[in-house]
Order: sequence, then structure tokens, then C-alpha cells
Amino acid sequence: MGLGLGYAVVSTASFSLSGPLAHGLMAAGWSSAAATVVRVLTAGLVLLPIALVQLRGRWNLLRRNARLLAYYGLFAVAGVQLTYFNAVSHLEVAVALLIQNTAPIAVTGWLWSRHRQRPPGMTLVGAALGLAGLPLVVGLHSGAAVGWVGIGWALASMLGGVAFILLSSRTDTALPGTVLATSGLLIGGLTLLAAGIVGIVPLRATANTIAFQDFTVPWWPPALVLGTVTAALAYVSGIAATRLLGPRLAAFAALLEVLTGLVFAWYLLGETPRPIQLLGGLLILLGVVIVRRGETLRAV
Repeated sequence: MGLGLGYAVVSTASFSLSGPLAHGLMAAGWSSAAATVVRVLTAGLVLLPIALVQLRGRWNLLRRNARLLAYYGLFAVAGVQLTYFNAVSHLEVAVALLIQNTAPIAVTGWLWSRHRQRPPGMTLVGAALGLAGLPLVVGLHSGAAVGWVGIGWALASMLGGVAFILLSSRTDTALPGTVLATSGLLIGGLTLLAAGIVGIVPLRATANTIAFQDFTVPWWPPALVLGTVTAALAYVSGIAATRLLGPRLAAFAALLEVLTGLVFAWYLLGETPRPIQLLGGLLILLGVVIVRRGETLRAV
């Protein structure tokens, strides 16, 4: 469990950096689809040599798990990233993150209804605390402007996050985590690229300078970090965390992305968190700790 939580922290911190970086690219004229394509295809190419080594010629693994790989690429990669980037173009990064991270509710409900995995009482208490922090960080009671279009995109991204957690937690496939991540990233990226070529989604990129709060950079460093850190590292460590922790605890551990997202948005975009948002963040952190304790007792 300690190793799984370590992977979860790496994954959530990496994922949360994507919002501010994508926000900077889109402010410079990039479309959300173009930012997503660059992000996931770069990550897939970075991970491809490692995945080939792990496969060691066992191509039958890809054939046996073709449906899983397709679902992962379309929903857990392309869908979740495109909808999230659309969300941050209409909402503050912290708001989009919080709505996206209501995924633990859906994951817990799915496991309860589908697999009869009723969560223990302590898990429910931690879930209630963590979810109580959501509206505080979103700022619904502190005068933050919330656009309904952005909320819709963020909710769609939440469903993609549910797909990521449930598909990543499968341990019955014999697929190494890096192979699953690489295949999903390449499938998702190529699908979005094809959709852009035929005009279904707009693919627009510029060479304009990217402006953050206190500095400017060329376009390529944010794009490179989007691919290597916020996708390649984030997906591989996220799969490892989910397989070690199980889907329910991994879903609640992913709420830590909100806290790191607040920090990155504060530093890069100047979106200073309000005191009530910090209180909500503390509730989320406390909720994750209690859920971890509840899941530990359930395992014992």
C-alpha cells in the first residue's frame, strides 16, 4: 500500500501539471485537440521502446486484449484529455480539476452495484469528508464564476477518469502497465489526429510564445513536458498505483491531484487560491487519509 500511494502521488502531481500547461498553449492559439494530440503521441513514442522490451515478442497479448486497449485509448486517454482541456478553456484549472475528481463517487457506486463491494463505514466517512471539500475548492460559495459549458466538459472528463481507474485496475490481462499505457496513448492520439484531419475536431497550433504568470517560454518546452511528464510518467505511475491499491482507494487517492493542481495553477497562471479553497483542500486530504485507513482495515 505504501508503494501504491507513492505511485499515486507521482501520478497525481504529474497529471495536475497538464492543466496549467495546456491553458498556456491554448491562450497562445492552440486548439484543445492539438494540445491533446501532441501530448499523448509524444508520450506514446517516449514509452514505445520500453513497451517493446517488456513485450519480448509476445504479440498475442495485444491480440487477446485488443478490446481493452481500444477502450483504454478512446476513453481513458483521448476522451478524458480532450474533454479536460476543453473544460480548462472555460473554467479555472482548480474548478475543472475538482469536478473531474468527483470520479470516486462513480467508482464506489459502480463497485457496489456491479460487484457487491460495499465500502466499510470508515471509507464512507472519509469519502464524505473528501467530497465535502469539493464545493469549497470549486468556490461555489465564494463568488467564483462557473460556466455551465465548462462544467459539462469537466463532467465528461470525470467519466473518462472513471474509465481510466476501472480499466487500469484490471490484473487479469497479463499486460505490463507500460504496454497498456503505450498502446492506449498511441491509439488515443492517432484517433484524435485522424478526427482532426477529416475535420471532426479542430487541429490548430502556433509557434507563438507561451506566457505564464512571471515568465514566457517558446512553445516547445511546455509541449515536451506535456508529453513526457504529464502523460508518459502520469499514466505509467497511475496504472501501477491503481493495480496496487485497487480501484476504490486509487480513485480517492487521485483527489490529491486537486491540491497539486492548485499549487501549479497558482505558480504558473496566478490563480491564487482563496482561504475557503484551502479549507476544502484540507478536507480532501483528510478524507483520503481516512479512506486509506478504511481500505486497510477492509483488506485485513
